[in-house]
Formats: sequence, structure tokens, C-alpha cells
Amino acid sequence: MKASRWILLAAVAAVVVLFFVLDLDRYFTLEFFRAQQAAIEEFRRENMGLAAAVYFAVYVAVTALSLPGAALMTLVGGAIFGFLWGTVLVSFASTIGATLAFLLGRFLFQDAVQRRFGRYLKPINEGIRRDGALYLFMLRLVPVFPFFVVNLVMALTPMRTVTFFVVSQVGMLAGTMVYVNAGTQIAQVESLGDIVSPGLLGAFALLGIFPLLAKWTARWIQTRKVLRGWKKPSSFDRNLVVIGAGSAGLVTAYIAAAVKAKVSLIEKGEMGGDCLNTGCVPSKTLIRSARLVSEIQRHESFGIAEASARVEMADVMDRVRRVVDTIAPHDSVERYTGLGVDVIQGEAQITGPWSVEVNGRTLTTRNIVVATGARPRIPPIPGLDEVGYHTSDTIWSLRDDPGRFLVLGGGPIGCELSQAFARLGAGVTQVEMGPRLLGREDREVSEFVEARFEAEGIRVLTGHRVVRFETAVPASAEGAGGREEEKVAVAVRDGSDQEIRLPFDTLLVAVGREARVEGFGLQEVGVEVRNGVIDTDDHLRTRVPTIFACGDCVGPYQFTHAASHQAWYAAVNALFSNPFKRFRVDYRTLPMATYTDPEVARVGLNEREAREREVEVEVTRYDLAGQDRALAEEAAHGFVKVLTVPGKDKILGAVIVGPHAGELITEFTLAMKHGIGLNKILGTIHPYPTLMEANKATAGAWKKANAPEGALRWLERYHRWRVR
Repeated sequence: MKASRWILLAAVAAVVVLFFVLDLDRYFTLEFFRAQQAAIEEFRRENMGLAAAVYFAVYVAVTALSLPGAALMTLVGGAIFGFLWGTVLVSFASTIGATLAFLLGRFLFQDAVQRRFGRYLKPINEGIRRDGALYLFMLRLVPVFPFFVVNLVMALTPMRTVTFFVVSQVGMLAGTMVYVNAGTQIAQVESLGDIVSPGLLGAFALLGIFPLLAKWTARWIQTRKVLRGWKKPSSFDRNLVVIGAGSAGLVTAYIAAAVKAKVSLIEKGEMGGDCLNTGCVPSKTLIRSARLVSEIQRHESFGIAEASARVEMADVMDRVRRVVDTIAPHDSVERYTGLGVDVIQGEAQITGPWSVEVNGRTLTTRNIVVATGARPRIPPIPGLDEVGYHTSDTIWSLRDDPGRFLVLGGGPIGCELSQAFARLGAGVTQVEMGPRLLGREDREVSEFVEARFEAEGIRVLTGHRVVRFETAVPASAEGAGGREEEKVAVAVRDGSDQEIRLPFDTLLVAVGREARVEGFGLQEVGVEVRNGVIDTDDHLRTRVPTIFACGDCVGPYQFTHAASHQAWYAAVNALFSNPFKRFRVDYRTLPMATYTDPEVARVGLNEREAREREVEVEVTRYDLAGQDRALAEEAAHGFVKVLTVPGKDKILGAVIVGPHAGELITEFTLAMKHGIGLNKILGTIHPYPTLMEANKATAGAWKKANAPEGALRWLERYHRWRVR
């Protein structure tokens, strides 16, 4: 906390302490006012303006400092100034005082609270930004909630000051009028509790609930408006229709069938979607083959005198296809039919909120879940179509040596495939527009991966942008009279106009993926698309209340496990949210992994995100260079980094760079999900020798850094005494 905040906090605390030490609260009692009422009224008659000003100032001070007495001051306002002027004075004084208390609480505490708990307050902050005025209005209408508490709590949120002032002014008016009116009859008031009877409190409670009812009514009207013009069937063929049989669609259909709902799953392409056919499965299969080649090339470090490998790209790709074919039955039509899912192969067209057309027939359904996935993004670079290119969808058709292999993109897909093809013998150049590879990771992670890439012969060009593609006759061929043209990418570096020419034989475009949101009637029925993805609420419901969406077509994370995670929420909310409970999708413990060598995995916050969100963290790092199993595996490179609440073992995030990081991160994911701290990880027996021990060693490093020094000094004295 800054010095100015400490000074102000000390000043406020001093004023509050003096208020009670000097027994000033005795002046804010009903008995004191009655004893002085005649004198106060005489002063008001002779000095109306001054009396009003003094009363106004005292009221503002009392409420600004959250001192007891605001209720009595309101009552006195009615007794001294009457109903009209009393209401005017109290209304503005209470609002100004509340706003000053709001600003005071914000200045003193908001930064510290948001920095420390911002990750957990994010849903609340988003709710306040969206519906904060409504929440505050409801609280102001109900006198049951202490107003000083409301002031302080709202100060910790991102609510705008002008919103707080205006809503408070309007929301407190009803309660103010009740108290001021009671003050005009103060002779009949025996205590402040007599003013608001249980019946009146009930009326205020109903008044407070009214905005919520109004919101529900508005939502109902909006729903009716969206569905207007569509005829709802009198009965339905099925409970759920799922469009897309990738990870999200398969899990959605599986859950629906498991709870005995009647569900149809429609897929126009291959079952299993991108993950099985062009994504996770083929890429990890390729990576494993490439790692074997890398290990053979390092045979001497394993104590092997001679070893060699000859790579035939066609054979490698045959293995990729064999693994895909082996896994395919897990996602097959036959398996899902056996589970009770009505699988339809064809192109779906949403024709209404309750209907989907496929293969010339119309299916009626209570709800629809869209899980159409994503496709590779193709940048509009001049000459790209002319030179030809591969994407992560088409690279698996490669049969020959890729030769000079140019990769556009430094994200997870680009990095994984760059390293894999380099290890399989291609001469790889990787171009990334951003300042570093894996831009969402911490800088040290990116630098670690880049250093490994360069050590393996990959040419990494970060901060470079390809501006065009062209074909040209190589200079060496011109001198020899040759005419064969080669493909060239022309790039420029950030801050420079100088062009760099990059000849290549094979081009892979891996600059991200875009959601599939067009061509199947989504917008025609009123579903909105924002920032390239289907717009859903926190329950994965679209603007059309009968249509949900999940997976890559929604984001914000395009991972198979993220799609499966969302699918549970989409299925359960589609089947049970009306009229039962709705479930808000939770990404707080969603792990991520990039399968380069070294692998990169994380869960929760990393340091970059902690800085951006201004969350205070304690960072504990353990280097794998000394880890026993990593040394035995000739893979002692990387680190484990854990972010915790300062001085506590509560885990806010973890980052692992090293062998099998994707597996190792699961322990931290489990710990975060179930509130397990580093102390309990340290107290858990890990088998030796395993890489998993690195997690325990990190917990040990945290424990050592947070050792109770005072207690250890006393123990040292005790043990010294014991040996005398």
C-alpha cells in the first residue's frame, strides 16, 4: 500500500477512534435529541440556512466515515425541517456521504483486493460491469442491508462512480421518505426499531426483488421476441440434436445418451473431427516418430557407440494413418449407435429454433447444440495461392521429403510441427509476426523453446512478417543457364523496410484457427456471431434460448479437453436448465500443453497474466537440471514454476517446461481444483525415481523459502542446549 494510503487510513482510523473515545456517539441518540429539540427548532427558525448547512455537513461526514447515527439523522431531518425539505436534505446528503465513503474505500482498498483476489473476483467484476446498477438498486431499496457495507463492497468492484451516485440517489429515496416521514411524528417514536415494522420491511423486500423480477420479465420478453414468427412444434422427435461429431459434439451426445435423452448427432465429414483426423492424434504420432529420430542422433549420450536412422516420409505418414485408424473405432458411428445415439451422416441445416434439416428430412428437437469446430486461418498474403501451401488439415497427405520447409506461425501448432519436421530431416525456417514464439507464455518459456529450436538447426525469425510470395529463378540457376523457378517468401522485420527473401519447397500455414459459423443456418435463426465465434452466455446458451454451442466454434480455448469440458455444460444446460438449475462454465483450472521438446504445460495464472491482472504472487522455481530421473533420461532441461498467494501455499498457477510436462501438470491441476496447497503435495509420497518428484521438489523449495525463521532459531538453541 502506498504511503498516501497509509496516511489517509491512519487519519480516518484516528477520527473514528476519537469519535468513540470522546463519547460523541451520545449526541446521536433519540434521548439527546428530544432533550434538545426545542433549542434546535428555535435555532432553525432564526437561522434556517445555517441550520440546513450544518445539518447537511454533519450528515455527509457521518455517512462518509461510516459512523453510527445516519438513521437518527434522517429522523431528525424530518422533525426539524419537515417532510419536503427533510427529504431533499437527507436524500442528497446521504448520497454524497455514501459516494465519499465509496471513493474512500476504493482509494484505500480496491487495488490491494483486486491484485490479491482478482482472479477469483473476475466473475463478480464482469457481473458488476454488466448488471452492477441493477444489483446496487436492489440493495438500496431494502433497508435490511447496512448501507455502509454496501458502500464498501461496491468500492472494491469496477463500478463507475457516477453510476454509484445516481443509482444510490434513486434507490435510497423510498427508505429516506419513510424515515423522514416518521421524523415528522417523532413524539410517537419510542425507538428506531419502531420505524420499520416487519410488514414494512417485507414491502421493501418485495420492492427490492422487483428489479430482479423486471430483469427476468425483460429476458422473457426478449426470448419471446427472438422466437416470434417461429412456430413451436406441439411435440418433438428428440430431446437434443447435436451438430458436429468432433470432441465437443461427441461428448455432448455421449452425456445426453447416458442420461437417457433421445439425441441425434449429425456429422457431414469424418467422425472424431479435427482431433482424431488432422489434429491431436496425427500430430502427436508424428512427434513421437520425430523424437525417436532425435534420440538416435544423440545415441552417444546414451552410451551407444553406433546407431543410425533413415527417414522415409511416406513410411512415417503411413504410421500416422495406422494410429488414426486404430483409434477411430472409439469415435465411430457403430460405437455411438451402440451407446444409444442416433448418428446421422449428412449436412445439417438449422431451419428454426426447434428444427434441423438433414438429408432431406426435418428433425424437431427441444434444444440444439452446435459443435462445428474450427478450420485453419488463411492470411490474405499476395501470391499465397499461386505458390501452394499446406495447413494442419492437409499436411498429412505429404509423402515426399519436404525439403526446405517454411512454417508461418509461432503458436503451438506451428512450433510442434516445425520441430517434428526438422527432426525428420527437413530444413525448417519458422516465421512469427510477434516478438517471440508461444506469445501467450512467459518470456522465459519462449526463450527456452527458441533456444532449443535453434540448437536443433531450426531458423527462427520472430518479429518478421511475410508480405508476399513469388516464384523466381535462383541466381545459381541463372548463371548455369537453368530456368527452373523456386518459391520465395518475401518478409520484412518489424521497424525495417529491408526485405528478406526466404526460398522454400514446402509451405505450412499455421497462423491460428477460425470458428466454423457459416453455411448451416445459424445467423438466419437469430444466433449472433461476435469476434468470429458464436456468442454465448456463461451457460453456453446463444441469443436463441433453444440453441447452445460449445467447442472451438465458441472458444476462448481451442483445445480438445476444453471442448470436452464445455460439452458437459452445454449438454446439461440444454437438457435440464429449463426448468431446473443452470451451470456456469468454469475455466479456472483448465490446463494447457504444447508438445514441443521440451514440452510446455501450465494451469491457472502464469507470471505474464498475473502482471496484467495486477495479482500479487510468490514465484517458486525448481530447475530440472538436477532432477534424478531427468538426468537418467538424458532430458535434464527445463523447470517447474509455481505461483502462490504471497506467504501462503495456495496455488494460483503452475508452469512446467520439460519432459512429459503435459502429464506432470495434472498434479497441480488436481490440487487447484480441490484446494490442495503445496504443503499437502510436499507431504504426499512420490515414487522414486520419477519426473513427478519435480513437483514435490518445487513444493519443498517453497517450504524452504517460507520456513519460520523465528521458530528455527529457537529450535537451534534447544538442540544446542541438548548437547551440552
